[in-house]
Amino acid sequence: MLPVLILALAALGAAGLRLWSYRAQMLEMARILEETPAESNLRLTVRMSGAVPRRLCQAVNKRLEEGRRLRLETQRRERELKYTMACISHDIRTPLAGAMGYLQLLEGVPERREAYLGIVGKRLGELEGLLDELFLYTRLLHEPQPLECRETAVLPPLWDALVEFYPQLEGAGMEPELRFDRENQRVWANSEALGRVYRNLIANALRHGGGRLVVSSREGELCFSNELLPGPRPDPEHLFDRFYQSSPARAKGGAGLGLSIVRELMERMGGQASARIAGDTLEIRLVFAPEGTAGAP
Repeated sequence: MLPVLILALAALGAAGLRLWSYRAQMLEMARILEETPAESNLRLTVRMSGAVPRRLCQAVNKRLEEGRRLRLETQRRERELKYTMACISHDIRTPLAGAMGYLQLLEGVPERREAYLGIVGKRLGELEGLLDELFLYTRLLHEPQPLECRETAVLPPLWDALVEFYPQLEGAGMEPELRFDRENQRVWANSEALGRVYRNLIANALRHGGGRLVVSSREGELCFSNELLPGPRPDPEHLFDRFYQSSPARAKGGAGLGLSIVRELMERMGGQASARIAGDTLEIRLVFAPEGTAGAP
């Protein structure tokens, strides 16, 4: 009987020691969590043996890591918001100040009324374009779902975009050249988004290119190419970054969002947009997803 009692007491003592060890470890973990700053990278460790303590420690560390990731993401978004507001405020201020200046000139030089009103209209048009780009880009950021796609004819929305930009293209002496193997080419895309992609690429060519604008195609791909103006060359690796400018001068308008929107829309349709410079020519290539593989209804 005595050996049995001794064994029972020993087992009870071992269990008590283990419970005490658990309690000490829990108190130590609580102390570390209470005293460690929220931005710390410290992770908990467990000295006790057994699957349960290790599982608890891993779960706590996972939550700590998730919290740290969310804090870093919040900080990144705050920095992006400040940068966005700085860039947009500069871009909005420029055409607005120009329009206000010419409105003031109207008071002193009434004989130039028609010319000045034309300039004011142009500046306000630039402002409208900036706000439109900002609205669309913001909407894309907050609506991450793919676009509804279907088989879409390539040429009709391109013709519409070229007609829309005809006065600017003619004024810039930029004659579009279309090189299509067949007129009935179709791609897997969203028609509205595809038209926006075309308009942004044409606007980009007008702002930063010269000479001819060539649009060529092969199965599942389109390429927009135009000659580069003299001066700083854009970096193809960053060309689709938002607010990217190859030169600090922003004399030709634009918020630096046009190509970012192109990339975002292409990816929402399951495709890709890429750029390269060949000699003095900038080429922007659109690769569409195979039919039905992305952005399907």
